Amino acid sequence: MNHNSSSGHDVLVLGAGFAGLATASYLSKAGHKVKVLERHDQLGGRARKFEAEGFTFDMGPSWYWMPDVFERYFEDFGSEVNKEMNLVRLDPSYTVWFDDGPLEIPAGLDPLAEVFESIEPGAGDKLHAFMAEAEVKYNIGMNKFVNKPAHNALEFAEWQTLVDATRLSLFTSFSAFARKHFTHPKLLQIMEFPVLFLGAKPQDTPALYSLMNYADTCLGTWYPMGGMNEIVQAMVRVAERMGVEFQCNAEVAAILDDGRRATGVRLADGTEVHASAVVATGDYHHTEQKLLAPQWRRYDQSYWENRTMSPSSLLYYVGLNTRVPELQHHNLFFDTPFGPHAETIYDSISWPNDPLFYVSAPSRTDEGVAPEGCENLFFLIPLAPGLDEQGGERDRYFEEIMVRLERHLGRDLRPHVVYTRSFAHKEFEQEYSSFKGNAYGLANTLRQTAFWKPKMRSKLPGLHFAGQLTTPGPGVPPSLISGEVAAEETSKFLKCHGAVEHATAHAG
Repeated sequence: MNHNSSSGHDVLVLGAGFAGLATASYLSKAGHKVKVLERHDQLGGRARKFEAEGFTFDMGPSWYWMPDVFERYFEDFGSEVNKEMNLVRLDPSYTVWFDDGPLEIPAGLDPLAEVFESIEPGAGDKLHAFMAEAEVKYNIGMNKFVNKPAHNALEFAEWQTLVDATRLSLFTSFSAFARKHFTHPKLLQIMEFPVLFLGAKPQDTPALYSLMNYADTCLGTWYPMGGMNEIVQAMVRVAERMGVEFQCNAEVAAILDDGRRATGVRLADGTEVHASAVVATGDYHHTEQKLLAPQWRRYDQSYWENRTMSPSSLLYYVGLNTRVPELQHHNLFFDTPFGPHAETIYDSISWPNDPLFYVSAPSRTDEGVAPEGCENLFFLIPLAPGLDEQGGERDRYFEEIMVRLERHLGRDLRPHVVYTRSFAHKEFEQEYSSFKGNAYGLANTLRQTAFWKPKMRSKLPGLHFAGQLTTPGPGVPPSLISGEVAAEETSKFLKCHGAVEHATAHAG
């Protein structure tokens, strides 16, 4: 067995997804020697990519929202987002396909207000009022909440925040807040769509998250040419310029400790890598239950069983040998009622009938991700976490959503399918050790917001957590922020507990 007992690193970061890349870069900027251990053969976590039959598929996130978070991130490292990536703003931002046909959602507040006004008289002005309040929430959320490590409630007890919270009804339900402004079912579905990514029904999501509507409409929906994996490539370049070291194909089997603090990790091949601190950015449940000695686990299995997890997803990566100009880059198929589908995700935990689904067609914007004359499609059906497959579900749902898509387009697409690959619970568990195969972490219900989330600081001194299962929550921009906050907390630990004496002791 190969035991490497002295790595000379201050910090080991476990996982090279968005949170891991951000954590490593900020720690390196603070002067620490950092090594990232990634179990896969490429960096990026859920935002990896793969190529097949001439198509380039992003494996995970497909929405580029909250551009200000990315701008600030690259500025923090002396660069600019537009130097690192070729960003384009999508217009329309996306198309919603209702039963009676498509509705394009234009980029910008004023054009969208005109659309709302045409559907419900008075709704244009109400959209402006809704967004004015959502902008304040965005600023409160982004400036006062997200950068907190959320150790306890006192962090959020700033008087002004409480005043704002009372005035802006941050903690009423999103559903009630939307219905104060709009009554038309189409408008309500458009407003409630962004919170579906937060992992709970609109009636269980705090109205604070209307900040998502502000991000979507006012800050825009963007796309980095080449695909979402371009964000990963840009972040890796930043990390390498900061001196971060990467090791792929490095699966962690255990987090090591000396009875007082974290001392490094043991890899699946038996190699030990030592450091003064560890930041785990993968699945929190897996890290605690499988990698950590029992006395250091803050949360037991029953805690996790009682969490409200965000949905899982059934994904299809599809290559067509024809173009589909009727589709926009982002397409939401709300051609069936949401209520019964939501009930299967959040209440009955069952396979849905007539599910809503999403289609991303990045080749509509970026011809480089598909062969000439072809279309690159990504389908997503939200599903309850923890579902078991009996076999046959994937074929059945693919057939169903293709039939519905063809009905809307008025032509056959199935004869043009030249490539398909599916990805669901089993793959989320295998590839990411994802609890119950969830896709987006914990649902952002009120009881799982801020300091009610799993703690960033482990019971084991020197171990911190980052990523979508801790503060501030799911999504790509929150994962970047999570990495920054975890880096700050780890830096504080190293200053207080002395990285040097610890590394020296192990080198001896």
